[in-house]
Amino acid sequence: MIIRQSTLTRDELTRHLSSPERATQFEQCTFDGEDLASLDLSGLRFTACSLAGTSLTRARLSDTRWESCRLGRADFALADLTGASFDACDLHMTTWLRARMPSVTYTDCKLDGAFFREAQTLGLTLRQCRLVGADLRGVSFRKQRLEGLDLSGADLAGCDFRDSVFEGGSLTDANLKAAKFDGADLREARLGSITVQELALVFKGATISSDQAQQLLNGLGVHVV
Repeated sequence: MIIRQSTLTRDELTRHLSSPERATQFEQCTFDGEDLASLDLSGLRFTACSLAGTSLTRARLSDTRWESCRLGRADFALADLTGASFDACDLHMTTWLRARMPSVTYTDCKLDGAFFREAQTLGLTLRQCRLVGADLRGVSFRKQRLEGLDLSGADLAGCDFRDSVFEGGSLTDANLKAAKFDGADLREARLGSITVQELALVFKGATISSDQAQQLLNGLGVHVV
């Protein structure tokens, strides 16, 4: 059953989920600011819904589908999102603290300022997403193809980018302390201003383009003719 254009409280949602004709899809529904913590929403589909500031802590969200939803400042801490997918969603300032996120996919999403500390991210996939200022400390992107990720100003300390391939995107002004780039292909990424120390310690073993190398040297005041 599909529920359309409704503003729902936690109690109303649980009634829909426990009725004989159980709701499986919600379209253009509003849950703003609701406490949906610990609910079992596994397998549900949300299309053009608004869950701004909603608490989904400890919720069971495995195999959920989210399309064109507004979820700014929602809290997914400790939620189980195994196999979930987010497509064209606004997820700015969301919290994913210690969430279970194996095989989660984000496509064309806004994740500016999102907080991913201690999340279980094995198999996490991000495509064409904005992550400006996001906290991704310790996340592994090893051997991934990273398509159009804007990581400008993001905290990427301790992230594993070994053997990954950047297809566009930006690392400008990102915190790269202790990040690993050995074997990474950075030729299509925007690196911004990097120091010799960063080149030696962080990007050691990575591949950059001749244009990027030229920009680095220009930034150091070295002119190659």
